[in-house]
Amino acid sequence: MPMLPPPDDLTRLSLAEVAKLADERRLPPVASWNPTHCGDSEMRIARDGTWFHQGSPIGRPAMVRLFSSILRREPDGGYVLVTPVEKLDIEVEDAPFVAVEVKIDGAGRDAMLGFRLNTGDIVLAGRDHPVRFAATADGPHPYLSVRGGLEALLARSVWYELANLALTNGSEPPGLWSNGAFFPLEPAP
Repeated sequence: MPMLPPPDDLTRLSLAEVAKLADERRLPPVASWNPTHCGDSEMRIARDGTWFHQGSPIGRPAMVRLFSSILRREPDGGYVLVTPVEKLDIEVEDAPFVAVEVKIDGAGRDAMLGFRLNTGDIVLAGRDHPVRFAATADGPHPYLSVRGGLEALLARSVWYELANLALTNGSEPPGLWSNGAFFPLEPAP
């Protein structure tokens, strides 16, 4: 069955529809592929989520989605593009994905947070997909666990929306609830 293009806006979808899209996403079994390392892909993912090949941005969203589906984080922390027959290094400046939109349903402990990534992937925050905050010299950087050690940096607009939610939902310490899990705003030690 051909894959439908991802939605370009979560506002028209219910959270149940968002959850269904997240569950339906079928990805190649990259964790089970162990080909010989073949070198460098000459690709880079910039901090803003733009994918580059040999210094030029990849302009076709379908190509970026395809490459993102074969992206894997290695035990040493590096990133590779992997197929059953080859493995190529890829440079990632911060996180390989950017969460560009959030859909919030419910409030307090009953809240659900659904995220759309720059690749069109849909991720529901929860125990399997936690939100974490890293302390950096230029302030906290919020991340969403996507899969297999891969994370999404939350876009500034998404971060501001979630920070406002965390500061007004009455939790102590301030934080976010999603799918029964709590994520404090404080960076992990």
